Amino acid sequence: MSHLFISDLHLEEGREDIRHAFLEFLRRRAPAADSLYILGDFFEVWLGDDHSSALSDEVIGALSGLDLPKYLMHGNRDFLLGAGFCEATGMTLLADPTVINLHGRPILLMHGDSLCTLDEEYMAARKLLRDPAFQADFLSKPIAERAAFARAAREKSKAHTLESAAEIMDVTPEEVPKVMAGHGVTLMIHGHTHRPKVHDLEVDGMPAQRIVLGDWDKLGWYLEVDEDGYRLESFSIAKGD
Repeated sequence: MSHLFISDLHLEEGREDIRHAFLEFLRRRAPAADSLYILGDFFEVWLGDDHSSALSDEVIGALSGLDLPKYLMHGNRDFLLGAGFCEATGMTLLADPTVINLHGRPILLMHGDSLCTLDEEYMAARKLLRDPAFQADFLSKPIAERAAFARAAREKSKAHTLESAAEIMDVTPEEVPKVMAGHGVTLMIHGHTHRPKVHDLEVDGMPAQRIVLGDWDKLGWYLEVDEDGYRLESFSIAKGD
């Protein structure tokens, strides 16, 4: 049995190459799998399930036609994906973090942003944006007002990234084994940092792995997990498709 994991596609209008690559991934690669997990930042921005666009309609249609168990986790860009999106696509929303069991091994799934504890400014913003009262108030506003807020937040995020040291933007090393030990796992899968790699470490004296999914830009990234282990794979995304 094969299970696919992807994250950080940041789907948006104007990146037709990524949209096309994802739709081809659904058509050619995903049907052979037994499940699909999308671990956050699927969309660059999501203004609410009551807002639609040509992009979102096409993606929803493609996902709804994929006949296998599909799971979704919020990222820091698309934390407003809700019950309406899940109902339309047939996806199941997972809490962040979530532990699943594949082939007899517990695996901790996260988006990954909560591990970046050294970035105090981001962690404060994350706490606000994930607050149910804030989200309810935000979703009560007109779409145009939400879009303006999202544009401003995106520009602020870009400036913060440019001004911050590289190590602050990555996960806090000490946080990883602590979180893994707290969930009783020796394998973690997450995205967010855009630094795809398999990291070997120790958790409570046991060998462990942290697998970081890659973002989709010039390359598309996916992780395949089956009875034989795991493989972090990439493929070229043709600009202009």
